[in-house]
Amino acid sequence: MKAFIHAVTFCSVITLNTGPALSQEDRLQVVASFSIIGDLAAQVGGDLIDLKVLVGPNGDTHVYEPKPSDARALAQAEVVLTNGLQFEGFLDRLVEASGTTASVTVLSDGARIVQDPAGGHYHFVDGEAIFHAEPNDPHPWHSVANAKIYVENIAKAFCAADADDCAHYQANATAYQNELTALDLEVSEAISAIPEKDRVVVVAHNAFRYFEDAYGLRFLAPVGVSTESEASAADVAGLIREMRDQKASAVFAENISDSRLVEQIASEAGHPLGGVLYSDALSGPDGPAATYVEMMRTNVRTITTAIAAHH
Repeated sequence: MKAFIHAVTFCSVITLNTGPALSQEDRLQVVASFSIIGDLAAQVGGDLIDLKVLVGPNGDTHVYEPKPSDARALAQAEVVLTNGLQFEGFLDRLVEASGTTASVTVLSDGARIVQDPAGGHYHFVDGEAIFHAEPNDPHPWHSVANAKIYVENIAKAFCAADADDCAHYQANATAYQNELTALDLEVSEAISAIPEKDRVVVVAHNAFRYFEDAYGLRFLAPVGVSTESEASAADVAGLIREMRDQKASAVFAENISDSRLVEQIASEAGHPLGGVLYSDALSGPDGPAATYVEMMRTNVRTITTAIAAHH
């Protein structure tokens, strides 16, 4: 498990070239904590920002270990975009170490936050999985309505740092939010078309509570909100019983997690693996989930295809 995690967290800083209109030095210097936020920022900033993403495609932010280049990127930044809700456990220390004077914007501020019934989640600290008391689930972007709040907060942050180009950022944000409004309806209609008795599925870790709350698909998971929460044999056995009781329709791996546990669960429950869902990170640029919109559409398509195949 840990070997796989280290393999997917190799990325320290990714620079997205957003266009030739301005030199790199003339663009607003922006750092986003992970790939999903990076894409939202790119949609709002367009060719007026120079964007660096700390945790890149398929990277697991829960267990990310910062590199010296990350501190240098923060030191040069004018705007830092973060999820908040203690999702980026590494970021506070990194901001302090970098000495950055950039404004740090928490994009989940104002979003509709779902309570974590377990009362917290796990972080990977000094080689151990440590429970961190936090009442809120830190994955709000799986509700498109919340992603629209993120976009609004990004536009405000860019306007505060670069007032001369505020109209440009606001226009981009408005156009993108219109796209997200259509996406929200698309996702809702696709899930609503699934018979209610079939709307229970299994994922590797509990990252989809906001999707569940917004669209009515129930997710069961063998581990908690963080990928570093280990599932015991009793947890797995209990989950398989629950799957049978709830008549779960499909089991999915995640792009940031080792798939061996869910493959075991699927096998013991008599299910084929239904595919890969994108939870805490986008795919690479050549993958099926290179943007937030593509991620949501890919997840919905994977879910609906697997459920249909089960019946």
